[in-house]
Amino acid sequence: MPSLFFFFASWWGIILQGIAIVHFIRRRPETYWLFIILIGGWLGALVYIAVEVIPDASLLRTEFQIFPRRRRIRELECAILDNPSAGNYEELGLLYLDDGDFARARACYDRAISARTDSIDSFYRRGVAEAALSDFAAAVPDLERAVSADPGYDFHRAKGLLAHAYAQTRQPEKAEAMFQQATSISTISETYYNYALFLQSLGRIAEAREWAQKILDKRPTMPAYQRRRERPWFRKAYALLTRLRLQPN
Repeated sequence: MPSLFFFFASWWGIILQGIAIVHFIRRRPETYWLFIILIGGWLGALVYIAVEVIPDASLLRTEFQIFPRRRRIRELECAILDNPSAGNYEELGLLYLDDGDFARARACYDRAISARTDSIDSFYRRGVAEAALSDFAAAVPDLERAVSADPGYDFHRAKGLLAHAYAQTRQPEKAEAMFQQATSISTISETYYNYALFLQSLGRIAEAREWAQKILDKRPTMPAYQRRRERPWFRKAYALLTRLRLQPN
């Protein structure tokens, strides 16, 4: 009987460690957790699950939204055959954006804008899709239209994306001016990161390091749920800083 108990206990320990390692790979928390999981055995894995995995349950709502979103996409794809209205194309475009299908999102906003040109959101969202597709020449006029209509559009993300589009289309003066406007108001990590990349491209390495570091400096004061959402930007900032340290000022 004792041997049977230890057999099942060892298997449960392996399962707990497996769950912890998979979560670690997907979420990339602090590196020391990997040592705790590997060296601490089932107890280390249990501690990790309690501290890192269970709090992540609050983020599962986003994951679960994939299924109703894709169901709604299928519904709209059918509805548009009978009712190709601008509103239906705008909703479908937004769903495609959320799903990461930027080419289809752009096509939907093309159709929505061809039907009506008074929706700033359609131009802005099309600009977002174009930027994601690296078609920055097309993104510039769409993002300019949104920023011109409302400089603070989408919590100032529009300004940050427009600055990035200027940088990618070799308009450094406009990019610099727009980045300065955006970063003076917004603390969006995406904007900070793109500004750091822009400064790196100009050879202003010390300034690039400063803006990449600003992303990491936000971490201590963030609530836990926000730190979890910002992890991709923390990883990008760490990687950029590593590259920048190898470059002379």
